[in-house]
Amino acid sequence: MLEPLLHEISHPGRCAFSLPACDVPETPLPEEYLRDDLPLPELAEIDVVRHYTHLAQMNFAIDVGFYPLGSCTMKYNPKVNDVAARMPGFAHLHPLQPETCVQGAMTLMEALQALLGEIGGFPAVSLQPAAGAQGELTGLLMMRKYLHDRGERQRTVVLVPDSAHGTNPATTAMSGLRMLQVASDARGNVDLDALRDTVGAHSDELLGMMLTNPNTLGLFDEHLQEIIALIHDAGGLMYGDGANLNALLGVVKPGALGFDVMHFNLHKTFSTPHGGGGPGAGTVGACARLADYLPGPLVMEEAGVMRFRMPSHSIGRVKSFFGNFGVLVRAYVYIRMLGAEGLRAISANAVLNANYLQACLRDHYPIPHGDRLCMHEFVAQGIFAGAPQVHTLDIAKRLIDFGFHPPTIYFPLIVPEALMIEPTETESKETLDAFVAALERIAEEARTTPEVVTTAPHSTPLRRLDEVKAARTPVLKE
Repeated sequence: MLEPLLHEISHPGRCAFSLPACDVPETPLPEEYLRDDLPLPELAEIDVVRHYTHLAQMNFAIDVGFYPLGSCTMKYNPKVNDVAARMPGFAHLHPLQPETCVQGAMTLMEALQALLGEIGGFPAVSLQPAAGAQGELTGLLMMRKYLHDRGERQRTVVLVPDSAHGTNPATTAMSGLRMLQVASDARGNVDLDALRDTVGAHSDELLGMMLTNPNTLGLFDEHLQEIIALIHDAGGLMYGDGANLNALLGVVKPGALGFDVMHFNLHKTFSTPHGGGGPGAGTVGACARLADYLPGPLVMEEAGVMRFRMPSHSIGRVKSFFGNFGVLVRAYVYIRMLGAEGLRAISANAVLNANYLQACLRDHYPIPHGDRLCMHEFVAQGIFAGAPQVHTLDIAKRLIDFGFHPPTIYFPLIVPEALMIEPTETESKETLDAFVAALERIAEEARTTPEVVTTAPHSTPLRRLDEVKAARTPVLKE
């Protein structure tokens, strides 16, 4: 399988592409830019096509197999979304065109703002942030500016649970604020006693709290109303990390629960492919008192015409132009095709699938909070009695041999040897059963033939790599 990649396929005189005749005066290239020590490969067109097609066949994607990446919602993306995003009226626009020439695109944006506001329970939404982490930064900057405008500049403390995504403390630091961690209790909730103590000690300087709900353990916090009340009573604001909204669609609106600002991960919940780092969209919804602080411009209808308008107290732009427009088109199509009943079915099936997997695996893997119903995901542990040499990383590598992408591993950090599994709503029972069978077999191998697991994967073009060395001394060449 490796032969096409290992032998030299360049040969002098081969050419994959012929340039058309030059129709402008030719100009010599500057001598200082010419190099003789950088020979380019000479290949026929078929060589190029076969080389990159072969490389593509070595990739894993949601269109190839099950991708249970916890906290990332790697679900199937309907192709109709891509068809709509490629429509010439959308794909050929330029963001600097005048408003009168892009009324169709602006109408879609205004409609998407309203749809997301309705779904999340927020009166105003900005589509501008390019990713979830940028949505977080946007939210904290809004909260900070709102409190500064009220003369409360001493409020610089942000509370973050120990189960939070790593972007939460990073966002706090980037916002020039101070993060304090709050512990979780034995049932996976925010520890109320610890929260009360922390809020009490910092009430005058509390800016707010960042909370993911359901949290990264896959659990809906049983004390959510008390948490929000504690923060609000101390004069702080509640930020909602919307990464796990896939579990709540059509069931509960975060804005109605008391969250003041929240980002939506359109590329997770509303179905844009985001494997490999993008593209994304971290749109932000805000309550009434923070609506005027949203980044702009927003799209607003005035006398039947769509206009771009900057909110009165806006923190300004957080991205060039108006957001990742292709992602917005895909999200709009996804929401409109599903409707209210379809969105609720998403969360119901996502939660059902996760609980099915949790029930099937609890006799084979430790599940710290397996006595509770999980939401869209759950966290197991790669720990086996009598097989201390087998770790979560080994299980992840062995899963590749069965044709499954490994789940998120070693996160959340509060669970030793964590296996964070999110099946999403788009997977069938047959796929889930095959995944269970693979994990059951790996558990048996860990007890009987652990070397099979610790040396996996066995079926890939390259075997197990030294990941630490690869990260520290990368080879950045072909």
